[in-house]
Amino acid sequence: MFCWAGFTVLLTAERTGLIRGASGKGHIRLQVDTDFAHAGASDILWVPGGSGNAVAAAQANGTFIQFLKAQAAGANWVTSVCTGALLLAAAGLLDGYEATTHWDFLPCFARYPRVKVTPGNPRFCIDRNRVTGGGISSGLDESLEIIQIVAGTVTAIQVQQTTQYYPDPPVKSQIPVATTCPVPDRPTV
Repeated sequence: MFCWAGFTVLLTAERTGLIRGASGKGHIRLQVDTDFAHAGASDILWVPGGSGNAVAAAQANGTFIQFLKAQAAGANWVTSVCTGALLLAAAGLLDGYEATTHWDFLPCFARYPRVKVTPGNPRFCIDRNRVTGGGISSGLDESLEIIQIVAGTVTAIQVQQTTQYYPDPPVKSQIPVATTCPVPDRPTV
């Protein structure tokens, strides 16, 4: 969505090169252009999520957490989608803010008592310059809102039309209520 809006998107990780991420039963491969040490300041910091074990590993990675803190210090917008909110919370970047995440991971916010959980499972939540999204598909709604805020309604409409983003899911169901946090205290190998 951001590319369609004309934003420069820079994928950044601890190391450059090809990385694999879990994506359902398969894997997605991403080419990382910039490492943490060479990343410049960003106007928008967008933090994606991952599985419970991936989140635990990222939370335990001091280099990653310090990178988030440094990037957030200079960013106009600090944002996440899905379990990326738990990474922001681990870095203390949601302290005093209202936030959301994927419904199954909402109980994990209990580990971060300074984060206020948005009631009602919204697609995304805006609290000052923090924007957090619910589950995976919520990132589309959230990104359009960020595009509208940053680049204007006309640009957001153009992106919506270009991507033909007019959701009408063929199935209807209710979001379940989660009671336990699926992120282990320590990552498993």
